[in-house]
Amino acid sequence: MNFRDFLQQNIVILDGGMGTLLQERGLQPGEQPERWNLSHPEDITAIHKAYFDNGSNVVNTNTFGANLLHYDEAELSAVIKAAVANAQQARKLSDAPQEKYIALDIGPTGRLLKPLGDLDFEEAVAVFAKTVQIGAACGVDLVMIETMNDSYETKAALLAVKENCDLPVIVSNAYTDKGKLMTGASPAAMTAMLESMGADAIGVNCSFGPDKLQPIVEEYLRCASIPVILKANAGMPTNVGGKTLYNILPPSFADITARMVQKGVRVVGGCCGTTPDYIGELCNKIKAFAPDRAERIIKKNTTVISSYTDAVTFSDDPVLIGERINPTGKKRLKEALRNNELDYILSEGLKQQSAGAQVLDVNVGLPEIDEPAMLTKVVYELQAIIDLPLQIDTSDPVAMESALRIYNGKPLLNSVNGKQESMDAIFPLMKKYGGTAIALTLDENGIPDTVEGRVAIAKKIIDTAASYGIDKKDLVFDTLAMAVSADNNAAKVTLGSLNIIRHQLGAHTSLGVSNISFGLPQRDIVNATFFALALENGLSAAIMNPFSAEMMKTFYAYRVLKGLDENCSDYIAFADTVQNNIIIGEKAAGGKVDEQLTLHGAVTKGLKEPAAKLCKELLKTIEPLTIVNEHIIPALDEVGRDYEQGRVYLPGLLMSAEAAKCAFEEIKATMSDSGGKTKCAFVIATVHGDIHDIGKNIVKLLLENYGFAVSDLGKDVAPEVIVEETVRLHAPLVGLSALMTTTVPAMEETIRQLRVAAPWAKIVVGGAVMTKEYAASIGADQYAKDAMDTVRYAEKVNGEL
Repeated sequence: MNFRDFLQQNIVILDGGMGTLLQERGLQPGEQPERWNLSHPEDITAIHKAYFDNGSNVVNTNTFGANLLHYDEAELSAVIKAAVANAQQARKLSDAPQEKYIALDIGPTGRLLKPLGDLDFEEAVAVFAKTVQIGAACGVDLVMIETMNDSYETKAALLAVKENCDLPVIVSNAYTDKGKLMTGASPAAMTAMLESMGADAIGVNCSFGPDKLQPIVEEYLRCASIPVILKANAGMPTNVGGKTLYNILPPSFADITARMVQKGVRVVGGCCGTTPDYIGELCNKIKAFAPDRAERIIKKNTTVISSYTDAVTFSDDPVLIGERINPTGKKRLKEALRNNELDYILSEGLKQQSAGAQVLDVNVGLPEIDEPAMLTKVVYELQAIIDLPLQIDTSDPVAMESALRIYNGKPLLNSVNGKQESMDAIFPLMKKYGGTAIALTLDENGIPDTVEGRVAIAKKIIDTAASYGIDKKDLVFDTLAMAVSADNNAAKVTLGSLNIIRHQLGAHTSLGVSNISFGLPQRDIVNATFFALALENGLSAAIMNPFSAEMMKTFYAYRVLKGLDENCSDYIAFADTVQNNIIIGEKAAGGKVDEQLTLHGAVTKGLKEPAAKLCKELLKTIEPLTIVNEHIIPALDEVGRDYEQGRVYLPGLLMSAEAAKCAFEEIKATMSDSGGKTKCAFVIATVHGDIHDIGKNIVKLLLENYGFAVSDLGKDVAPEVIVEETVRLHAPLVGLSALMTTTVPAMEETIRQLRVAAPWAKIVVGGAVMTKEYAASIGADQYAKDAMDTVRYAEKVNGEL
């Protein structure tokens, strides 16, 4: 039976951890686990066989870190071929009766993708693609992408798999204690993107034990229409007598995980700290209650789009799509597009978000510009500073694909229509990259002037989409608001079509509301009333101007009257802005006046070029250190507090830091003349054997913005090198990072040497495998749960010097 069929009909048992088992067999600190496929094949085969013998249906090849960033092509090919051969040999040797499959294991690169890091999206796709090509040629049965903590890197890996083989692919992500990925994505957002892109199963692995992951898994179960994965750690690590132990034993692990299977999880296994004994206990527990395996996957039929952090669901509660990034009738925006003034475009997006838009339409169509290049650039830059989903709005399929490819999430596509040419161009793009499409009820014969004609086109689009494997839930129908000034019946036909499509065909709907009043005076009066009529007839989403006071009044009043606004809280907040005359022209209709941008505001919003320009202007009248202490640092502190309290995610924190960095560039020379950095030296490194430096790089960026003299030694740094630099600088602070369990001994050895050679230094540690207790047990002074935690500790130590 092929794996896809097996997955649909059975509970799938994965394997458990690999790193801790290799350490028990002699893997040395700093030694790459993947090289053991060549040097110790008998050990790798024995571990795989033990998992098969204890009931695993799937074992992962020992290739978690096998990619072109860590190995040259020749060694990479040898490592992967040996890894697959070892797993195949284990399958051959095992006498266990269950179905057995081999998954090509793909882990993260260890680098953060642009614009937050230095790895280009297409470079990441190419890196993963080479691993996939080699593994697929060796005869694996499926691919498992795991432990991804960034939605963008996850997309790059999944795209590489889909473009280079036709194997089944299952995807699991590693979540923080806030229930989000490191870069902010919720389980709902990841479900929207990965399911739409065609993953065969999705879920969570690593991070915590199954008890702590339960709320995240339950959110997957609420959202997903495909099998859900749970591959938890054996609890949290502790250091006992120099040995790493975990606090959840096999019986408890099996009991908690099996309860999640009863709730609907279909794919289970173990991650860090788990062994074949854990898998054996889990298999026995699952067999004991014999779940009904045929009816566990419930199709949710949810129409949803997502940004890199959050999902927006189409329901009875209307969605507002901001229309202002569209050059039609907007002279200033046309100028910005022609002159490549991205600052203006980004500010339009930020203002619409402040005004209450839940999705942003992005249209850059001007005949004199390179639309594919500009649309891609604007989408990329908007997603760097705004966490709203985007509606990619273009009639050019080339521009559409270019923007879709780099979009971080599941976008809204505007648009497809009933013309066969349009459907044949857009539906393959949706199938490959994911997305929900606005479907216009027009075809080769134009726009029908009857309800029946527009509904018939909607049915044709639904049927054609189905032939491409696209469900009705991923179509949102626009029944086309036409100007009533030209046709008295225009509104009635639009509303009648909308009502039938929403309530009889069961599809969601959208309208460009303001088209209805074209050619009339006082257009907002007509628009607002038509908006109310459309909502009552089943309008799911409105493409509209969020700065229109009349339109926003209708929106908030409708939600109150339909019982969609609990305790009328949104309406009351909105009414307060009206009462205080805050809504004026293009001021923010959601409450805040669109004040002139300041350096503080540019930094908090992550606007790099404005931050540099505003800083340069301030330097004419204000001392450099005053700018730093009264403008830049307070802005960073504000964003830091919001990050710590969960109001801002890592991308927002990093973009603010980048904006501050741009401001610092303007005053660097002047600061140097006036004293420069005033804070102590901070030596930072990823420990020996660990090639993941995302966390370390984030900490470095923030520390530098706070004025620390950071000496970054890089990744895979030997203890002696860290000690030598600490002594050379007489640095009072040292930061050590480790992602993998196998590299914690190197961290412990580094701390031991530092205590001897640099007893004055305070040592702060962090990384995915670290806990406060574990940090204390290996001799660290401080455990930092994230980058801002490191900054706060460094500020404290610096203040005590």
